[in-house]
Amino acid sequence: MTATGWAGVLGLAVGLMGAGSGHVHAQDSAGSLSVAAAPRLHFTPQQMALALAVADDADLAAFYGGNGLQPVFLGPEGAARRQALRDAIAAMPDHGIPASRYPLPPSTAPVAGMEAELAHARQAARLLRDLTRGVLTPASVDPEIKREPGPSPVPALLAAFHAAADPGAVLEGAAPDLPAYRALQAALQTRADLTVPADLPRIPDGLWRPGGQGAGVAPLRARLAWIGFAAPGADPDLYDAALSEAVAAYQRAAGLPDDGIAGPRTIARLNGEDASGPDARQRAITVALERLRWMGAEDLQARHVWVNIPEFSTTIRQGGAEVFRTRSVMGKDTPEMRTPEFSDMMANVVVNPSWNVPRSITVRDYLPKLQANRHAVSHLDVLDGSGRVLARDGIDFSQYTAATFPFRLRQKPSDDNALGIVKFIFPNQWNIYLHDTPSKHLFGNRVRAESNGCIRIGDPVDLAHALLSVQSDDPAAVFGRALDSGRETWLTLRPAVPVHLVYFTAWPGPDGQIRLFADIYARDARIWTALQAEGFGTGGDVIAEAR
Repeated sequence: MTATGWAGVLGLAVGLMGAGSGHVHAQDSAGSLSVAAAPRLHFTPQQMALALAVADDADLAAFYGGNGLQPVFLGPEGAARRQALRDAIAAMPDHGIPASRYPLPPSTAPVAGMEAELAHARQAARLLRDLTRGVLTPASVDPEIKREPGPSPVPALLAAFHAAADPGAVLEGAAPDLPAYRALQAALQTRADLTVPADLPRIPDGLWRPGGQGAGVAPLRARLAWIGFAAPGADPDLYDAALSEAVAAYQRAAGLPDDGIAGPRTIARLNGEDASGPDARQRAITVALERLRWMGAEDLQARHVWVNIPEFSTTIRQGGAEVFRTRSVMGKDTPEMRTPEFSDMMANVVVNPSWNVPRSITVRDYLPKLQANRHAVSHLDVLDGSGRVLARDGIDFSQYTAATFPFRLRQKPSDDNALGIVKFIFPNQWNIYLHDTPSKHLFGNRVRAESNGCIRIGDPVDLAHALLSVQSDDPAAVFGRALDSGRETWLTLRPAVPVHLVYFTAWPGPDGQIRLFADIYARDARIWTALQAEGFGTGGDVIAEAR
């Protein structure tokens, strides 16, 4: 047996302390005698067999160690638990997880002996792990996903399952209890039938807005009408308000941005020429459900900042509802600049921030310029290791390489500071934070993957006011005084606010309709490949059919 196995057996024995009849005496630090229960040292052959069999599964070892190494699935008393487990497995496609992942002996097979107990216990533990922590280990799929699973809730859930009058309710309640999770489940179970017959006239390539007119509008009307989005109009070639509303309704159903403008993506989807169709939608939803299970330990009903990278948005959510929204710019799609995924606590709003240039940017972008001209990038101070500003005349920048450059660069607070007038920090090892920017034009772009990794905020002052509103009746005044001082000022958030940097290419909008976003870093593609290796996408029970 492995060392882990022996440790598991020892853990079971320790878990049974006090079950024996004897006591041991120990002397505490004050010299007095205390009485402690002696560990149980004698086990039946069945108990030892069970301990040895589950020793390499930490969840099962902890559970059985806590219940006295007693079987829970055997005999007539285990019938309700066996049936509850079978019912839960049958319902797993509702979570986007194939039921075939949890093989059990046929229901007609005898339920007696250790093999039957272990067969049910292992699948129960696996099902609970999948629902509470996800099927995959995030970092193993993509190293830029920095999510770490928390302590396993499975032993406690198994204990609740064992004790419950309705064991099925324990299994049903293990998945994230979130409105977004339920909306994604509902969308997974209902495929939107938006397929247009191929023999209808093709919509010509174009960009149609209200008021536009041309021969391409009539086939657009025809294809929309076929799938239930009719918009009768006096002039079939006029892109009128009613047609714009019909296009917006179709876009919502198809998971596209519902701006009511028939552009390339909308036309390609209606023409059946867009590679992202119903199957791609279901895959995105399946991956989104898995991502939410990774966050099972997070309290997503509490007030928090939610940064959805593919949506290029930052929101504040509370009680499952969105209470603030702003456009955002995310990291470029390069290995050094992609915005990572993780959760942390936002502790401070920094007004009039200095910009401490990250070393990667310093040696990549600025050192070559300083080597060509020591007075280049004059808006940046050169600092030594103690933070003292150095005169450039005394530095020979040409003698340094990216590896040996010993200085730091910093930009003082100013109107053109790279961080703008405010930043929002949550200390982390990747030096990622939210901040203002002087480059406001980027917020007009549909695709906003343009930063060095941090998140640029479209309405930073409004975000600061919203964050400070919990602790101040006049957050605008608090922020304004700090700004008017001209000095770098740290405003502490009380309490600190959870911040989640996430990556959902499928997410429910305020109306419950699922919105789809481009997989800008191809992370979802890697997750789907990893899920396929776990049996997803290979059978009819993987994605729930419409019912």
